[in-house]
Amino acid sequence: MEPRAEREAAAGSPPSLFELSGAVVSSAMGPLEREVWALPGQILQGILPLLNIYYLERIEETAVKKGLSTQPIWHKLWNDVMKIRPPKSENITNWRKKFLETFFSNVLHGVLDVSSDPRLSDRRFSPLLHSSRHVTQLTICNMLQGVAELTAERNQRVLENLAGSLRTLKFRHLLTSDLSIRQSLSLLLHHLIHHGTVSQVSMCSWPVPDKVLLVLILSMSAGFWHPGKTLMHQGSPCSLCREESDAQGLLTQEDGALLGSNQLCCDSTEQSETGQWGDSESRSKKVQTASAKVLQEADPDSQASIELSRSSSGTVKTPVLCGLRSHPLQNLACQDVSCKVPPEYYNIKGESSPSLPKRSSVGPTFQKPYRWFKTAVGRKRRCPRRNRRARADPEDLYDFVFAVAREEEETAESLYESNAQERESIDGWAPSPADTPSFEGVGCTEGGSVGILPLKATCRFRSVSTLELFSIPLTGDTCRALGNLLSSWASLEKLVLSYNGLGANIFCILSGLRALSHRRDCSLHVVRVSDVFSHIPSVELVRSILTAFPRLHTLSVSFDLKNQLEGNRPEGHSSLEAEIPESCLEQLEIRFPREPLQTSLLLPVLKASRSLQQLSLDSATISCPLEFGLLLQALKECNPGLKRLSFHDVNLADYQKEVLLLLQDPVLQEITFSFCRLFESCTTEFLADIIQIVKRNSTLKSLKLPGNRLGNHRLVALADIFSEDSSSSICQLDVSSNCIKPDGLLEFAKKLESHILQRGGQIKFTHLRLFQNWLDQDAATAQEALRRLRAVCSVVSNTWDSSQAFADYISVM
Repeated sequence: MEPRAEREAAAGSPPSLFELSGAVVSSAMGPLEREVWALPGQILQGILPLLNIYYLERIEETAVKKGLSTQPIWHKLWNDVMKIRPPKSENITNWRKKFLETFFSNVLHGVLDVSSDPRLSDRRFSPLLHSSRHVTQLTICNMLQGVAELTAERNQRVLENLAGSLRTLKFRHLLTSDLSIRQSLSLLLHHLIHHGTVSQVSMCSWPVPDKVLLVLILSMSAGFWHPGKTLMHQGSPCSLCREESDAQGLLTQEDGALLGSNQLCCDSTEQSETGQWGDSESRSKKVQTASAKVLQEADPDSQASIELSRSSSGTVKTPVLCGLRSHPLQNLACQDVSCKVPPEYYNIKGESSPSLPKRSSVGPTFQKPYRWFKTAVGRKRRCPRRNRRARADPEDLYDFVFAVAREEEETAESLYESNAQERESIDGWAPSPADTPSFEGVGCTEGGSVGILPLKATCRFRSVSTLELFSIPLTGDTCRALGNLLSSWASLEKLVLSYNGLGANIFCILSGLRALSHRRDCSLHVVRVSDVFSHIPSVELVRSILTAFPRLHTLSVSFDLKNQLEGNRPEGHSSLEAEIPESCLEQLEIRFPREPLQTSLLLPVLKASRSLQQLSLDSATISCPLEFGLLLQALKECNPGLKRLSFHDVNLADYQKEVLLLLQDPVLQEITFSFCRLFESCTTEFLADIIQIVKRNSTLKSLKLPGNRLGNHRLVALADIFSEDSSSSICQLDVSSNCIKPDGLLEFAKKLESHILQRGGQIKFTHLRLFQNWLDQDAATAQEALRRLRAVCSVVSNTWDSSQAFADYISVM
């Protein structure tokens, strides 16, 4: 008997005949499934709550066709099984997806026992396989629990489902893992990112990161795979790579000829653009044999790499034949293939160097002007040069990460020298000394100079579009690795670096961004950087980022505290001397660590950002009215399209005239004065002026005044903004954290109702925010006020204990 019938029987009310029949039907759904689907909707509605999760998920489409909803059943299942309230549950519209996604995660991590509830277990179904189709976000924690399970042979179909459904991959609280787990993680990332649909990788809360594991995740997120011993452990290349190789071929006849002469080309040819690949079996075998011969001749130590690529049939498949994918935003080249090259390619002087060249410890990848070049699609490219005596450890992740940008540069330079005229006609850009990043001696100094070692069996695959790193300390080595990856990460659209302790190593990141900006196919348009201490003033960092990457659309720079180590700033690398190129910036957010506003430094940024639509300034100090006036004048002249302006935690108590000027702006649609002490020592005339100006401004649609000590009487006065003689277009008003009491809110509601009646019910006001006010002092009056307001507009409030908040405030004074 099903749980529902059991509970009713236990309660003393015997189940009905229909419920007993439904319980029998649900227990025999295997042979009766099709007949149950054909039942009328009224009967089917009574059977749905009796089904286990597997049949309930399978019957979803049929239920929808019959006008039935399973959402209440999934919601009840959540409450019965998970026994917790999910965050923002009021916004969940698809409880089926929410339940199955959480169910998959809990089963994978061993948190949930499916035998604990009859509705969760069925011998005909696999819990992981059945729920994997609904997983769009997966979190991997601690010792990478669940990774080995997902890559096990028995869960191959589960992995295939995840590759098609997963969009976000998160890593939380990671710990050091052993080699076998890293190999499993490598295969998992290869399937989910390179052959899947994962577009976002987020890592957070990793106080002591394992460098090898961190670089592994970063490099594979960027589309690089360094199989090494992973494939040797598996015994054969990736099956998906092999299928794609067989389906579309990897080399043309011309490439095969080059292979025969020991000149293996790394990239696809012109035929890749039209999909015309050679698919002859005999040619494929010749290419594979020649590839193996090239590897053996060029590097005796590469035999292990050849062996790890052998298929079960014994056919040699070189790294270049392992998983080359076609993707519009990627450089699809295998970035390293062993080949014989003339001695003059080993160093600039043309001498064969037995050791690694000495490079600057800072920005080693970008010592020469970075020239644009075509991506691999539709263009041939010579092999990157390699050092024969370099280490051949296939697990050395740093080797290929540090070499990526260098090889990109060398290839571009080779193309430039061979066909400079063609390059200018294609790119229309001529490098100059000003275009060369110069961060020598600034940051990135930990560990000395970086050895640029050749790539070993690396392939370039699909990469993610969003990378987020939260609370993960990044050393000089990891910053250099990330900078090198960024230099060719064409598909990256959003980069978030939060509380990583970058310090001077931020310039390594800027070097990578500068190189990336020179690529015509780069997609990056959002960068957010936040940290505890600022290495340089916030505005200087903004200037440096925009100078390195003027194509950004959104830039956010945030610091909590100013660096107290005076004299630690780099000399000769200030961005103040460089002119900021015209940028595409649309949104700029700066949080100052209690620094002066520095209007003189901010003005060039505003002038270069003619497309700016949103500006947010947080925790800045204004020295005098003249400085604030210059800012307002610059906004008016340089940013005519500015629609949203926000000040947070900026003391504007003594700048009433400038505040009134902002409210009169005919272009601004949203103005925020958050915790700006507007009414700390103001007169009644100031409030009256604000009301009159807002009443006449038909452009302003949102006015946000949280944390400005409005109090009851000023809130009631603000209701006049909506009076009969007003032409205001205000539809959103935020008065959170303003010491508003229930009686004042009720009076505001009554006055607002009066104005609406005078206007014949025509009013544009739609949203009111009331967070963290003193509404708990009189619950009945507060409920009456909220009832009246909700009849007029949408009210967003919360249950806030003002007495506890005051006690907390006193405790930290």
